[in-house]
Amino acid sequence: MNIWQTTQQAIQLLFSGDSSLWGIVGVSFSVSLLAIAIVLIPSLLVAFALAYGKFPGRWLILSFVNTLQSVPTVVIGLLLYMLLSRSGPLGDWQMLFTQRAMILGQILICFPILISMMHAAFQNSDRRAWETAISLGASYPRALMSLMWECRFPLLAAIVASFSRIITEVGCSMMVGGNILNSTRNIPTAIALESSKGAFAQGVALGMVLLLLALGLNFILSFSRGKAHLRTN
Repeated sequence: MNIWQTTQQAIQLLFSGDSSLWGIVGVSFSVSLLAIAIVLIPSLLVAFALAYGKFPGRWLILSFVNTLQSVPTVVIGLLLYMLLSRSGPLGDWQMLFTQRAMILGQILICFPILISMMHAAFQNSDRRAWETAISLGASYPRALMSLMWECRFPLLAAIVASFSRIITEVGCSMMVGGNILNSTRNIPTAIALESSKGAFAQGVALGMVLLLLALGLNFILSFSRGKAHLRTN
């Protein structure tokens, strides 16, 4: 089967409303959206503390966070597998091969990415926005909101990059999720499985979903930046 025929079949699958395909898409989006929603506020607060706080050891913490970004996802999956397996210290939680384990793994993957990129956004922001808000008597949460608005585009880029990272990772999801149909099979693990079986149509269709997602997210980010640029001119 040539590439064109495979692509045609993939497009037909997308528009046919295939329940198994869209079920896989649903698992991917629900797990990744929940993971990033859980970790977003803690990451924001830690990044702000590292950028604006003055306490001993913060650069050591930042170095540790930056190091965690380079840890392969399969290594994170292996560590979680050992912790959550029946013989592991967290085996009583009975989370292995569930969506909760996948969410936990994706939290560990995107947490250092969010902190690092948000820290860079705060570090490069105009400190006068924070100082002015505090001097005018604004509360710390309100002053933080003002600062976040000033560097909203780098913060949004950090969220987009982190979400893209976790929704496309395969190593951790495969190890702690088990690639179970209608339960823990997400887009990357399904692509790997279907490709290994030589059934490329569904893999291409799922790849198209990821491609459209990437295009959509980048379009929204670029459109927002362009609109804000026009307002300031």
